[in-house]
Amino acid sequence: MTSLVRTETLSIPSGDTEILAYLAEPSRPGRFAAVVVLQEVFGVNSHIREVAERLAGAGYVAIAPHIYHRQAPGFEVGYTAEDLELGRRYKQGTQTEELLADVQGAIAHLYSKANVIAEGVGCIGFCFGGHVAYLAATLPEVTATASFYGAGIATMTPGGGDPTLSRTPEIRGTLYGFFGEQDPLIAAEEVDQIEAALTDHGVPHRIFRYPGAEHGFFCDQRYSYQADAARDAWTQVLQLFKTALPSAPPS
Repeated sequence: MTSLVRTETLSIPSGDTEILAYLAEPSRPGRFAAVVVLQEVFGVNSHIREVAERLAGAGYVAIAPHIYHRQAPGFEVGYTAEDLELGRRYKQGTQTEELLADVQGAIAHLYSKANVIAEGVGCIGFCFGGHVAYLAATLPEVTATASFYGAGIATMTPGGGDPTLSRTPEIRGTLYGFFGEQDPLIAAEEVDQIEAALTDHGVPHRIFRYPGAEHGFFCDQRYSYQADAARDAWTQVLQLFKTALPSAPPS
């Protein structure tokens, strides 16, 4: 990473425990808006760290909590079939309230930092993290959410209970959803249900559907990477955070 960005792995409180988190922030002086980055089933691996670093390079303080920490501290793998099976196993062991506690712990750490504008945060998540980002959008501090191909939003919630989609009325910020039209894990009808729920409950939102894109299209380490869709999605994410997150007044 260049000298423009400072990174570290640290421990943060989450509910009645502590979890690891990866922090990336601008190295220059100033006060910045903050973003929580939520992992795929593969953990806080090099791809997720790179997303945090890209956000830091764009002028945000970004933190990626290890949401599998209770089961597998420091978990990170690549993208083999065996890695996917292991990541899905840990996914099945998560609970909604614990995941929300992890996000709240990450937000609390961000708010404790002198270089963070503590007036609302952004959230971005991919794969399972895209689902968790939709959950996190219900937290009052989250004012902008980018949810990438979060499977199961319309059909389940981690740990059991009513589908995460049922929590849509609790969302107070703006939500952007990013989906590939060829995603085998998310039916087009589910994307339609998500869009309809956001519309019905008056949540400011945009839903992006990318023709030819599959699950994981944003990650350049996966076979399903689609450069054009990833490039457009990143542009939309930066625009969302620019308009929906706080900015420091001129000094």
